Amino acid sequence: MKIIAREIPPRTVWALEQAGVHPLLARLFAARGVRAKEELDDGLARLLLPDTLRGTHEAAVLLADAIAQDKRLCIVADYDCDGATACAVGVRGLRLLGARHVSYLVPDRVVDGYGLTPPIAERVADSGADMLITVDNGIASVEGVAAAKVRGLQVLVTDHHLPGPELPTADVLVNPNQPGCEFESKSIAGVGVMFYVLLALRSELRKRGVYDTATQPKLDVLLPLVALGTVADVVKLDANNRRLVAQGLRRIRVGTMPAGVAALFKAAGRNASAATTFDFGFALGPRINAAGRLADMTLGIECLLTDDAGRAEELARMLDGINRERRDIEGGMRDQALLLAESLFATDGEGIEAPPPAISVFDAGFHEGVVGIVASRIKDRFHRPTFVFAASGAPGKEQELKGSGRSIPGFHLRDALDLVAKRHPGVLLRFGGHAMAAGCTVAREHFETFEKGFAQVAGEWLAEAELTRQIETDGPIAREYMRIDLVDTLHREVWGQGFAPPTFSEEVEVVSQRLVGEKHLSLKLRHQGQPIDAIWFSHTEPLPPKVKLAFRLDADEWQGVRRLRFLVEGAEF
Repeated sequence: MKIIAREIPPRTVWALEQAGVHPLLARLFAARGVRAKEELDDGLARLLLPDTLRGTHEAAVLLADAIAQDKRLCIVADYDCDGATACAVGVRGLRLLGARHVSYLVPDRVVDGYGLTPPIAERVADSGADMLITVDNGIASVEGVAAAKVRGLQVLVTDHHLPGPELPTADVLVNPNQPGCEFESKSIAGVGVMFYVLLALRSELRKRGVYDTATQPKLDVLLPLVALGTVADVVKLDANNRRLVAQGLRRIRVGTMPAGVAALFKAAGRNASAATTFDFGFALGPRINAAGRLADMTLGIECLLTDDAGRAEELARMLDGINRERRDIEGGMRDQALLLAESLFATDGEGIEAPPPAISVFDAGFHEGVVGIVASRIKDRFHRPTFVFAASGAPGKEQELKGSGRSIPGFHLRDALDLVAKRHPGVLLRFGGHAMAAGCTVAREHFETFEKGFAQVAGEWLAEAELTRQIETDGPIAREYMRIDLVDTLHREVWGQGFAPPTFSEEVEVVSQRLVGEKHLSLKLRHQGQPIDAIWFSHTEPLPPKVKLAFRLDADEWQGVRRLRFLVEGAEF
């Protein structure tokens, strides 16, 4: 592991400080590409305009006409947190704007697979709907959209995923990544796309005289859901996404949020009045995702839709229970996957065992709803592109393996799958995804061919430097900033993918160390001559007396007293 420090442009730091930004935050923001204080303005007026997102005007006209004609609208969602929040935003927003008949349908991960398929289109048509609206899916659903059109449905596709070589023949497509779209925030989540469609619809309804600025419904009530889905989907937090997330957090902290969001905070044991992006990514998001992984995402969506606090708490408890089950399944799968991964290690010329350039593992006992999480754990452990496969649970497809992959910087996962497919025709039955995450399906008999082909591509594309894990940090932290109030200041900011949370690095003295719960390393350190406690989660190997650590600042509370501590992210020996 190599610890490297980000470049911090001193002139930018000075300019931010002169503009009134706290010196520590000025340093952190400058290292993340912020050049002026105006970029930190998270006001709603600074959001990108809806009319710059291609298709929003046409979508607004289509929906306004449908509302005027009292048509029946059905949203087809996805079974992850982005899809669930996008569905809830769509249902709530359309009802706020006058739609009287809004229903939704969410595919089953095992039976239906991903996206709008022809059978799902048939189910929507059979339900009596007039219009089908996709959220967080649909841009690759060429056959599904065609089936919907044959049944006479109007189709509005709202999505953010990369399009394939052929676009679906929907009535309207709204996707920042479609050809010809000049919307600056290409990383907007599916829930953000749906929110922008609603903004455009409200504008169209004002033009038609349905509302004026005084009587129009307030769509900012949807921002807590937009923020949750954006962070949980791990999209890049560019300036526009950070504004959406900041606005959602602001409302949650003052208690303005759907009953289900409040109930999820309670079920997770988190304090909504001090809500952070960490809560979205590691507490609320996983509980909603668990429903789509092991049960039915309808539970998650209903939790986000209900306005009954009692019902919301009941659903949140159910989601919490499913998430506990998911963690148990994941733990067993992770241990088995680690053993399988280690069996692929080869011995180099110096007798040191090392992982292959890419890892693919399969076990008949793996659960397909958890393969993505386990792939992420294996990728983190060995710093290799990783696929984890499970046997399909869909009727008649027992001989198919469904895999989920996670990648490392410098290796585009979807492009790698495309090359494997070209080199080994027929091995990949289906595949899709992004640079850092992707999914694919292979026949069980072709698993070994995929494993070798995938590793071959990784071996060709990845140099030794890219196969060495690096932690990018903000360098040393001055003693004057080692304060609890600054920990709270840091936590209140919007951090996440592409705008990494502050991580510092320094050489420290290890005074003592012990294992906690048999899997976490508890440390007493000396930092700049002063004692400090630290914890390294999921790490059991002892540290030398002096070591360079990468760490984040955290506050640990014991018997009502809050103390500063380090959360260790890595070490360089």
